[in-house]
Amino acid sequence: MDAPAERREIRQQLAARRRALTPPQRMAAAQGLRRSLEQLPEFHTDARVAGYWATDGELPLNLAIPPLAERGQQFLLPMIGRERELRFAPWRAGDPVEPNRYGIPEPVTPHEWFAAFQLDLVLVPLLAFDRRGHRLGYGGGYYDRSFAFLGDQARPTEPLLVGIAYAFQEMDAIDAESWDIPLDYVATDRELIDCHATDHGTPA
Repeated sequence: MDAPAERREIRQQLAARRRALTPPQRMAAAQGLRRSLEQLPEFHTDARVAGYWATDGELPLNLAIPPLAERGQQFLLPMIGRERELRFAPWRAGDPVEPNRYGIPEPVTPHEWFAAFQLDLVLVPLLAFDRRGHRLGYGGGYYDRSFAFLGDQARPTEPLLVGIAYAFQEMDAIDAESWDIPLDYVATDRELIDCHATDHGTPA
């Protein structure tokens, strides 16, 4: 099987497994994710924290978002901009949203938005990951394109990229493409993984 076909099959299998989770399983995972994120100091202090609106079985952020507002941190959702890059708009519970071209909710006519380089912490959706920070996304390249500037910088730096996933989405290794931007951490429903403290996929 060629690499693109293999990636498509992996995406389909993991997406189906996510969709098959029951509501109680999702709630338990959301609770575990919050505990994992709370181990990350930046989650408690960074001013601008971008996330995503969970769709198609993605691990929900509903328990991770409220503490940000309580601490005075700003939560932002991605919006598809020009040149297939993402921009990020502030969002709070109850603010109106509307689906974009992919059916993913985005803030409606935000008063302000920020470019990727203006963020402090980004919670990144994914379909698969390994402990070196390699990520299998959805094939559109939006995150890699938006955060390409990080490829020239010593990591970790700002914004900090934290992949969000169920533990079962972990793979032994993912072959990185030249344009892939690796993650700094991965937060799952079971643990927080420091991708800079690993050696060829084995925890240090």
